[in-house]
Amino acid sequence: MNNYFEIVLRSGAVYLFMIFAIRLFGKKELSQLNITDLILILLISNSVQNAMVGPDNSLQGGLVAAFCLFTFNFIIKKVVYKFPALEKAIEGEAVILVYKGVVNKINLKNEYIDMQELEEVVREHGVNGVVNVALAVLERDGNISVVSNELVAQSMHKRKPSRHGKWRNY
Repeated sequence: MNNYFEIVLRSGAVYLFMIFAIRLFGKKELSQLNITDLILILLISNSVQNAMVGPDNSLQGGLVAAFCLFTFNFIIKKVVYKFPALEKAIEGEAVILVYKGVVNKINLKNEYIDMQELEEVVREHGVNGVVNVALAVLERDGNISVVSNELVAQSMHKRKPSRHGKWRNY
C-alpha cells in the first residue's frame, strides 16, 4: 500500500511540474503543434512515466498513476473555477495580436509569434491579409481567433440605432 501512496505523490509532482512547464514555455505551444512539438510530447510522456510509477511497472501501478492524474486534473479545474485569480495565473490571459489591421508587434514578440505564423493563421481563417483583420487574439487555450473586417461590416448592417442613439440588434 505504501508503494501506491508513493505513486500518488510522484504523479502529483509530475502533474504540477507539467502545468508549470507549459505555462512557462507558452500557451501557443498547446494548439500550434509541429513535428518537433509532437516528438517533445511523446518523449516527455515516456520520460515522466518512470518518475510517476518508479520501479512499479505493474498494471495496478499504471492504473493508480492514471487515476491520480485524472483526479488532480479534476481538482485543479474545480479550484480554478472557484478562484478566478488562480485561473489567470495558470491559464494566462487572451492577448490581442491585431486590432483594426494594425499588428501589435510587442505582443507578437512576447508570445514568440512571427509574422509568417500570424499571416498563416489569418489565411486559415479565410481572411486575405492582416490589413483585413478587425481583431486577432491569442486565446488562453493557445488558439488564435481572427475576426475579419468583412464580418464586422456584416454585423453592423444588421444593427440599427434606437431612438436614444444606442445600437440594437435586429
